[in-house]
Amino acid sequence: MRIIFLLALLVGYIILPAQPIIVAGQPSQLEIRNSGEHSIRITLKPSSFKEDFPFTPALAERNYPAPFLSLRNIDKTITQQSGNLQVEIKSRPLTITITNKQGQFIQQFVFDENGILSFTLNGGPVFGLGEGGPKPPKGIEWRNLPVQYDRSGAYDSMQPRWQSDAYGSRNPAAMLVQPAQWGIFIATPWVAVDLRDKEHGFFIPYKPVSKEDVPQTEKNQGLNAGKGLPPADKVVPGLYDFFVFDAHDPSELMKDFSIITGPAALPPKWALGYMQSHRTLQDDVQMMGIIDSFRAKKIPIDAVIYLGTGFTPRGWNKPQPSFEFNPEVFKHDPKEVITAMHNRNVKVVLHMVPWDRDKLPTLHGSIPAKQDEILDESHIQNYWQEHMPLIQAGVDAFWPDEGDWFNLFERIKRHQLYYQGLLSAHNNLRPWSLQRNGYPGIAKWGGWVWSGDTESSWKTLEAQIAVGLNYSLSIAPFWGSDIGGFYSSPEKTAELYIRWFQFGAFTACFRSHGKTWMTSLPWGFGLKDMGPVEMGNGKAVLQSEMNNPEEEPITKKYTELHYQLMPYNYTLAWEARNGGMPMMRAMWLHYPNDDKCRNIGDQYLWGRDMLIAPVHEKAAVNRTVYLPKGEWYDWWTNEKQTGSRTITRPIDLSIMPIYVRAGAIIPFDPIRQFTSEEIHSPTELKIFTGADGKFILYDDDGSSQDYLKGKGSWVSIEWDDKKKQITLTPAPPKNTINDTRSREFRIRLIPGNETKTIVYKAQPLKIKFN
Repeated sequence: MRIIFLLALLVGYIILPAQPIIVAGQPSQLEIRNSGEHSIRITLKPSSFKEDFPFTPALAERNYPAPFLSLRNIDKTITQQSGNLQVEIKSRPLTITITNKQGQFIQQFVFDENGILSFTLNGGPVFGLGEGGPKPPKGIEWRNLPVQYDRSGAYDSMQPRWQSDAYGSRNPAAMLVQPAQWGIFIATPWVAVDLRDKEHGFFIPYKPVSKEDVPQTEKNQGLNAGKGLPPADKVVPGLYDFFVFDAHDPSELMKDFSIITGPAALPPKWALGYMQSHRTLQDDVQMMGIIDSFRAKKIPIDAVIYLGTGFTPRGWNKPQPSFEFNPEVFKHDPKEVITAMHNRNVKVVLHMVPWDRDKLPTLHGSIPAKQDEILDESHIQNYWQEHMPLIQAGVDAFWPDEGDWFNLFERIKRHQLYYQGLLSAHNNLRPWSLQRNGYPGIAKWGGWVWSGDTESSWKTLEAQIAVGLNYSLSIAPFWGSDIGGFYSSPEKTAELYIRWFQFGAFTACFRSHGKTWMTSLPWGFGLKDMGPVEMGNGKAVLQSEMNNPEEEPITKKYTELHYQLMPYNYTLAWEARNGGMPMMRAMWLHYPNDDKCRNIGDQYLWGRDMLIAPVHEKAAVNRTVYLPKGEWYDWWTNEKQTGSRTITRPIDLSIMPIYVRAGAIIPFDPIRQFTSEEIHSPTELKIFTGADGKFILYDDDGSSQDYLKGKGSWVSIEWDDKKKQITLTPAPPKNTINDTRSREFRIRLIPGNETKTIVYKAQPLKIKFN
């Protein structure tokens, strides 16, 4: 009978009953729905879980369509096309294979009954996974390890942690990308990520534990209960909710990721200017004197940032955590001092740490509080109220430090706190804060993150490039580092500071900060004395490095360049909001099929058109640069180079290699001393000839919330290389208010420097060159 049964089964005479989907020992339901034009959302949940989706603040509030597949049982292979993607599902084990319309393979997932989810790696590099780098193995010095840009080949416990090596704080996020193939974002559950196998990766769910179990847990998984991990009561065994992206066109991947986690809030324009941090303070006269020095030296600056007492012997406040001004520093009325700073056209940003630190209950709520919210001591509205006297004194923004002990939900909530809090105080001004802890979802709350307390070293400078690229791919578009490194060391010289400063000029957060803080001034190494020496890590800047006259002219040059590029940079900030593309872009985002671009982690694209190659080697006289396909111009000499090859660029201390793509249109302003300074000379449109090009120049008032109402200025600028013709036309997106006014442009062709000055009146305009 058994033989007859098997023969019948083979020829299809017997139909087996559908097999229930079992995950983590429980009957489960699989739902798959569209989440974007090039992405799908896969939700696998135990039948006992009655919500549509597990809650996570990482995701933007939006309505999702009904699932195009909803299964509890599987009796055969199921194939379903939806939009640009096709899904195939098999049982025993549950396997999901995803391809696109063109038949290109994207990803295959296999669910193990113990909750582990495997996926295909294809042997290529993997990027993302949030901010920071690996924790060095015991007994191995981080300086002796190669910089990690490609995440493949490693196991990551995804433990959020403070770190003080080359990488800075670890802010992990299970957002992974394999160039020109796939992207995956695990919104639920929290997982460890194992990429040690060349063919398959594994997501291993975190199991919540009590504090008593921490040592055993750390031994087994490298996880630490209560330190940055999700709340234990939010973890449901067998529950998966994740997104899969077609990354063959990387711009579509980034756009869908932005929509899913929430489009980035546009920063105030001043936040894109230079910021100077201060540590040990003498008094308010010294504070004002430093601002006056910037103005006298004509080094542009938009914000001053003051550290709190306790983190430094004499900070802006009484010992942290405190909301009271330090009377030993403020000899005059703080409100009058801040008004005097505003009169010098700088914003004032204050360092904060969480009140009551570890004792603070779980942050929750909204500002203003919703009707059903409990206004207890941990409600963010109540906590925000303690900031209001500072706002009334004129403080513009905050630098919320620490918070490493906050769980993932609270980290996002803290960004929400400072966004909604500042907005409640000034309802039409854009909020801004700079924080050390981030996770997908912070962008919608204006999330800016810096990499934390890094060491001053050449290795750190190199690593920070990779850190910024991975952060930008997997958390949010606005990032920066402490220029010069935080912990002083004998490696912190004028040369290192200059090289880091050049790099910092091409990050969103252009800010100097570090111990022995006066060496973090743009002219600090030109001083006779380094000021207060803060060792902390047992090392200090060498006195022999002082009295260096080379530093100030170079740092001034790059600060001026940063401000001259403000119309380009501000447009990049708009692109980050509108399309999800970060300002600092991995090379493969625009050259996905170039194998060399995929593996380069020490140079990057600033927007689409500018290639930045930071110098991260001591005493370098050359810098190798890989130029992708096309023609490229040296920014400094206008010399043209053919792409698809590596070149060697001779350099001196004043030169960080910058290349511009043929066909690029770079808007370039006269030098300002602060972003809101009125200028009376026209914006120059630098046209790098040799290919057709297009650039949509964006602008607005730089400070208000009117951009959320669709109010702004969009000018499409197109270059026809064959006709030698430039065309300017209004280009407002749908449902926007075009606020473009008459303005003057100077058009400059490169090479050759032929120029024409024109007046654009928000009407189509064509200009022909010989």
